[in-house]
Amino acid sequence: MSAPPPWRDPRRHLWLLSPAFAAAAAWHLLSFWRSGELLWLWLLPAVVYGVIPLADALWGTDPRNPPETAVPALEADPYYRWVVVAFVPFQYAATGLGCVIAASMPLGIAGWAGLVLTVGGINGVAINTAHELGHKRPAWERWLARVVLAPVAYGHFFVEHNRGHHVRVATPDDPASARLGESFWAFLPRTMAGGLASAWRLEARRLAARGLPAWHPRNELLQAWSMTVALYAALAAAFGPGVLVFLAVQALYGASLLEVVNYIEHYGLLRAVQDDGRRERCDVTHSWNSSHALSNLFLYQLQRHSDHHAHPGRRYQALRHFDHSPQLPSGYAAMLLLAYVPPLWFAVMDRRVLAHYGGDVTRANLQPSRRQALLARYRGEARAQCSSAE
Repeated sequence: MSAPPPWRDPRRHLWLLSPAFAAAAAWHLLSFWRSGELLWLWLLPAVVYGVIPLADALWGTDPRNPPETAVPALEADPYYRWVVVAFVPFQYAATGLGCVIAASMPLGIAGWAGLVLTVGGINGVAINTAHELGHKRPAWERWLARVVLAPVAYGHFFVEHNRGHHVRVATPDDPASARLGESFWAFLPRTMAGGLASAWRLEARRLAARGLPAWHPRNELLQAWSMTVALYAALAAAFGPGVLVFLAVQALYGASLLEVVNYIEHYGLLRAVQDDGRRERCDVTHSWNSSHALSNLFLYQLQRHSDHHAHPGRRYQALRHFDHSPQLPSGYAAMLLLAYVPPLWFAVMDRRVLAHYGGDVTRANLQPSRRQALLARYRGEARAQCSSAE
C-alpha cells in the first residue's frame, strides 16, 4: 500500500492577504498623493469596518486544523516566516507616505480622518505582526518586532505582553483582560496606563536582578522607545515638525485597535483559584476563539487565541480550533464595532460569558464597580429561569 500524500496547507497562498493589505494601504496613499481624490483615503477603513465583517458573515468559519504529524514541517517552513516579514516594508512605506501627505497637501476634516484611519489602521494591524514575531525564539524576529512597534510608539507592548499578559491573563491583575460589565471606553485608559506601568515594573525588576538600574541602556523599553524617537525625529527632519502631531494621532488610533482586540479576547473570562491559592493554569477555555476564515487570514490566526495562550510559541500557521473554547459570534472586525457601542456589546457578550460558566456569574471576571449590580441581576435572572422551569 502506497503512503498517503504529504499534507498541504489549503491556506498557504491566502496568508499573503496580510502583507497585501499593507501594500494596498501604501498604494492608496500614493494614489491620493498623485490625484487628491478623497476616496483613496477611505478605501481601507471601508474594508476594515465594512467589507471584512460582511465577508466573515458570508464566508463563515473554517475550523480545520493541520494534522499534528504535519506540524513540525509546517512550523519549519520559512515561507510562513517571510509572509510575516513582508508586511514590514509596506507598513513603513505607508507611514512615510502619510507624513508626505500630512506635510504637503491641504486636508479637510474628512481628509485628516481618512489619513489617520488608513495609516493608524495599518500600524495598528502591524502590532499583530509584532505580536507574531515577538513570541519567537530567533533574536532577529524579536528585534524586528520592536522595529514594527516603532511607528505606533507602543514598544512597551513587547515586554508587557510576553512577560505580563501571558502570566496574568484572565485574572483581575491583568490590565489587558476586560471584566464582565466593563465597557471598552472604561477599559481603554485602564489597559493603556496599566500595561505601561506593568511593563516598566517588569523591566526594572529584571534589571535589578542583574544589579543594574532601571534607567540603563539594556532596558528593553528604552531600546524600543528610542526607535520611535529616532523614527519620528527623522520624519520631522524630512517633512517638518508639524508631522509629529499627525504621527501622535495615528499612533493613538493604532494603539486603540490593539486594545479593542485585547478587550474582545478575554472579556469576562477568569482563571479559577485552586485549593493551594494559586490560579489554575491557562488553557484553551480562557480566551475567546474565532475561526472566521477571512479575518483570520488577515490577522495570522490571532483569533485562534485560545490555542495561542495555551501554547504561546506555536506559529500562526499551526494554531488550532477547539470546539470547547468559548466562541465569538463573529470575527474581530465585526466584534470591534460592537465593542464601540457598550449596550450592544453587553447584549451580545454578557449572556455568552454566563453560558460559558453555566449561569454562575461568580465564576466570571467581574468589573468591581458593577459587581453587586451584576450579581443581583444575573442571580435574579437565574432564579427566574428556575421558577419558570418548575
